[in-house]
Amino acid sequence: MSTPLDLKEIITMPASAEELGIPINIISDLVYRMLFNEGDVSVSRFTEIIRVHPQVIDDLLARMQQEHLVEVSRTGSLGRLSYTYRLTDEGTKRARDSMERSLYIGPAPVDVEVYKRAIIAQTSTTLRITPTQVRKALSHLILPEKFDRRIGPAVNTASSLFLYGPPGNGKTTIAEAIAKLISGATPIWLPYAITTGGQIIQVIDPLIHIPAGEMAVKEETANLGKIKADRRWGLFERPAVMVGGELKMDALDLRFEPFAKFYEAPLQLKANGGMFLIDDFGRQQISPQQLLNRWIVPLESRIDFLRLQSGQTIEAPFRQLLVFSTNLDPEQLVDDAFLRRIQMKVGVFGPDEKMFFQIFKVMCESLRVPLDKNGFMYLIQKWYREPGRTMQAVHPRDLLKIIVSICTYENIPVQLTPELIDEACSSYFVDKKGKGMGDYKAVVNM
Repeated sequence: MSTPLDLKEIITMPASAEELGIPINIISDLVYRMLFNEGDVSVSRFTEIIRVHPQVIDDLLARMQQEHLVEVSRTGSLGRLSYTYRLTDEGTKRARDSMERSLYIGPAPVDVEVYKRAIIAQTSTTLRITPTQVRKALSHLILPEKFDRRIGPAVNTASSLFLYGPPGNGKTTIAEAIAKLISGATPIWLPYAITTGGQIIQVIDPLIHIPAGEMAVKEETANLGKIKADRRWGLFERPAVMVGGELKMDALDLRFEPFAKFYEAPLQLKANGGMFLIDDFGRQQISPQQLLNRWIVPLESRIDFLRLQSGQTIEAPFRQLLVFSTNLDPEQLVDDAFLRRIQMKVGVFGPDEKMFFQIFKVMCESLRVPLDKNGFMYLIQKWYREPGRTMQAVHPRDLLKIIVSICTYENIPVQLTPELIDEACSSYFVDKKGKGMGDYKAVVNM
């Protein structure tokens, strides 16, 4: 895949301070803080951490040396680029002032406007994920025929998706499969940090952003041609952010660390170019209405607005597949105005008897339980047909695990006898009057 011209221009390594597109004092502050923390620091070490061209570092250090802020502590055999520096007394004062402003040490940031251009350039076309890829990603699940046609279009357009239906039928597993699909698509260039108004916002989160594999890096590097990539940017798998009932509103805003004095990007900004899953929607520590109101404008305009402590508001791209997953009644959670903004709504319901048998068979193979059709029919008749119990895709796995546990405890061969089935079901189901496990939540992993 060729690199868009605008993106190629953005991620070309700047050879001078003027080409960085950010105030030079941001780089000098990083230099001060590294020298203050580490003592003697070589040019190569500065380059490794700050990730700018060595010539930029050398020019800056030469100026600081002229102003008696740093001094050479050790020379090298390769000229100035092999020198090692340390702070002077006056430089130490400047470093302390820099530490008062922020403790951030890491890759130099890129301007927020440049970040916006880069994200838009990489999300303006579809991911081109094929039906075969979608079917393969979902192949470990027993799903209705042509189910992939309800998922694939939403993934390709990176718009929005609403998964709903009773618990225990694989909504979370489907969402995880989508995340793997997206992460396996064309990798994305992302900056380690961005800056606006003199403030630094850390974008990359090691728990979310996975560096692209060696082959992907070679391919993307080849697409750049003869130019070298700006090392303030990294090539990552497309991110997948997944949150559940623990989600709070402050996770969707810029988070200022009062001790370190720099910002951490909100979850939706970390998810740009990938997927943001809100699982167990309706059970968050904020009301559905608050959460939905937060997304109304971004879903419509694909732009999010974030506020710094100073009151300054910045525009950030909102370019990700937003997935809501819930086992609550959608009509009681959201209004029509919001549902209109969710392009694809997909119900994930319990299996019929034929699909239930397919799932049961697969789980028997997975757990090494001899399949007994008479035992299966006994289970269906006594524990589903007679009480009118609703089948859930997760039931075969859970019931068979209980049977295996009982047999292991008794040190007897694993088998599907009526007695073992009754004991497992009595342990698993709340009652025998047709009610399932209520809010019991699990997913099918086959």
